Amino acid sequence: MNNYKAPEQEFLFLLKDLLDYDAHCQMPGFEEATTDIVETIIPEAARFFEQVIAPTNRSADQQGSKLHNGTVVPPPALDGISQQLAESGWISLNADPRYGGSGFPNLVGVAISEMLQSANMGFSLMPLLTHGVIHALGLYGSEQQKDTYLHNLVTGKWSGTMNLTEPQAGTDLGAIKTRAIPEGDHYLISGQKIFITWGDHELTDNIIHLVLARTPDAPEGTRGISMFIVPKFLLNEDGTPGPRNDLKTVAVEHKLGIHASPTCVLQYGDNGGATGYLVGEENQGLVYMFAMMNEARLAVGQQGVSISERAFQQALAYAKDRVQGTTPGASEPAKIVDHPDVRRMLMQMRALTEAGRAMSFYAIAAEDRSFRHPDEQIRQANTGILDVMTPLVKGWCTEMGMEVTSLGVQVHGGMGFIEETGAAQHFRDARILPIYEGTNGIQALDFIGRKCLRDGGKEVQRLISEMQQLSAGAGKGLQELQHQTAAAIRQCEEALAWVLKHPEDAGAVAYNFMMLFANTMGAVLLTRSAVIAQGYLDQSSQDPFYRRKIATARFYATQVLPRNLGYLAALKDGAANIMALATAELE
Repeated sequence: MNNYKAPEQEFLFLLKDLLDYDAHCQMPGFEEATTDIVETIIPEAARFFEQVIAPTNRSADQQGSKLHNGTVVPPPALDGISQQLAESGWISLNADPRYGGSGFPNLVGVAISEMLQSANMGFSLMPLLTHGVIHALGLYGSEQQKDTYLHNLVTGKWSGTMNLTEPQAGTDLGAIKTRAIPEGDHYLISGQKIFITWGDHELTDNIIHLVLARTPDAPEGTRGISMFIVPKFLLNEDGTPGPRNDLKTVAVEHKLGIHASPTCVLQYGDNGGATGYLVGEENQGLVYMFAMMNEARLAVGQQGVSISERAFQQALAYAKDRVQGTTPGASEPAKIVDHPDVRRMLMQMRALTEAGRAMSFYAIAAEDRSFRHPDEQIRQANTGILDVMTPLVKGWCTEMGMEVTSLGVQVHGGMGFIEETGAAQHFRDARILPIYEGTNGIQALDFIGRKCLRDGGKEVQRLISEMQQLSAGAGKGLQELQHQTAAAIRQCEEALAWVLKHPEDAGAVAYNFMMLFANTMGAVLLTRSAVIAQGYLDQSSQDPFYRRKIATARFYATQVLPRNLGYLAALKDGAANIMALATAELE
């Protein structure tokens, strides 16, 4: 019941049909990453993740990561897996060729990432965070730092982490106390960091930590945070790992899920200070770290899609095999997949997963264009789209990941509550997603505040215009679907107008505002997919894939999109009923 099959046809449909990959790969630097090549590598990647990584998921969860005599011991099921992943080249596919990457668009990389995350989400967090370190150093590191660290990070010989959180500083990073004292050409780092994903292990030759800390004369709050490279092992003159830096793991957290991933408490500077190297300028660390965090937020949203895909596949396989009860008009016992309520749950799982995937791919396509498109105006426009889509992808896709994995347990019935079936693992793993890399409440505040109220709603209005264009032009038989999507877009316009008139209620209505827009964007992209699919059917295609695309879009429009009515009504109720009780009255 734990087999995984990569949705190759879905990936290629999104790339080629929904997002016009033929045009995408014409941007500077992507010319060699042609559609023909992508059509070849997607199946090759699928075989690797299905056959090599996916079989480790269940056993790695059962074994977990442990701290033994000061050494972090990952699950034995992962022995050799990191090396195989590095040697396969999949983790470096969309990295800069100057540092050992293959230079493919991020849009192709997102398909590879989904396969990795579906295959083993706990393990996938290590390359996910390494990609974030690569991104941050690529943007803000000195040329010497890039030459020193990026090749080994890109090729998977080393891994990376980001160190933000401290016991007293979670969301409020201005409360960070970790210190960085200048010492010649480096700094001495001392303090404690918690919740450091893959903070220690021996699967790679070195670990490069990006650490937020304060220099002695730094101003208070977030304005006084700097970012430092702190390697686990200091480097010899030839660039190879040398002596151990002054940092250690003092605990590995016992978590609800993602047991394969060691979540570490790291102690810096017990023996005078860990050697760290300043990235960029002092007191700009939070700006630099947000480049990494925004990448991670998109990746976490994609994790919601990835874990949903695996939960759906498992639930569908179980429902097609499990015999229970009868259906109306049948004399023989029925497989539960034929019961209408089970079918409802399966369709809901499929629709939410496909909508989230389309949103994730759409955002990453905008990211590529924001960096690579030759037209400056188009680059700027896509930067705006990426900015508003990031909290939607992270927030909505992770909320839906919880819903889909919960439905997966429900489809299994009582057996879903039993660990041996594996359905519960997906549910447990999914629960972290709305929390880390900025809780979904933070994503909602980001969307309504920085991405809406700050510019008077201009970028959000641009997103509405994008939705209108994407959902236009429905062919025969799809007019009703188009009408339903258009009505949802009008609800977004109504919500935007209300928020702009009531900025004082932003904190209370932010979540519903975010969910309304994301729920609508999911409908828009599924509607667009249905229009494309209908075009293939009109050309006499007999592929059931296209009928599924249309059926999924219609299900979403009638069974998921009506949630907008609730989001809009709750939003327009404002803050009064949310804050009606005084704090003392809550008890």
